[in-house]
Amino acid sequence: MSELLKGKKLLVTGGSRGIGKAIATKAIENGAIVYNLDLGVDPDMENMKKLAADNGTEIYGYTADVSNEEQVVSVCKEILEHAGSIDILVNNAGITRDGLMMRMKTQDWDDVININLKSAFLMSREISRAMMKQRSGSIINMSSVVGVQGNAGQTNYCASKAGLLGLTKALAKEIGSRSVRVNAIAPGFISSPMTDKLSEEVQNNYKAAIPLGVFGEADDIANAVLFLASDMSKYVTGQVLGINGGLNM
Repeated sequence: MSELLKGKKLLVTGGSRGIGKAIATKAIENGAIVYNLDLGVDPDMENMKKLAADNGTEIYGYTADVSNEEQVVSVCKEILEHAGSIDILVNNAGITRDGLMMRMKTQDWDDVININLKSAFLMSREISRAMMKQRSGSIINMSSVVGVQGNAGQTNYCASKAGLLGLTKALAKEIGSRSVRVNAIAPGFISSPMTDKLSEEVQNNYKAAIPLGVFGEADDIANAVLFLASDMSKYVTGQVLGINGGLNM
């Protein structure tokens, strides 16, 4: 077991699957106490608790709609009362509702903006107050390569992920004087059940555009979170770390 995050308390939204689950797992393996906030209960929580016990730490699961202000305020208060403090906040929760803008339903726009962007605002507002009081903390926002360069058929998703970049930079300037760091990660194509459903031809076309020629893994993103969460990045704030195999340079 690594002790890179030993004793640190990490709160991750959307930590029950995909990149979020990889982040929670990596944090546990490095000694962090993890608070997983998701829309529903993690069906794998018992295994995660065993992993935490094996690594001398703990994981706690909480549920809330992170796009709902009342629920966020309530659950953050509950978490902070239990934890005492939060050292790392990872705003990872996100959804897609893809489609051409001319056909996009307003609800599909609102849902993506609310869950991907508004949730990061709400969570950061509640948790950063505690971080400023303790004069330490790291907030990590999960953006995307398409938030940097755009992608046809994803105007809502691209707007939400680009918005996270602006939020990251502005908040980093606001609270840096209190020794709280704010950074973003912009993943590229990451192997997932969603990419697995693509035909081999489509996957190969995407890979052809990536200089490294392969999709990334969820652990690649979790490793970047580990860096930004730990003291290895104590002089890094307001930055966007692209993890995309060279897709965007």
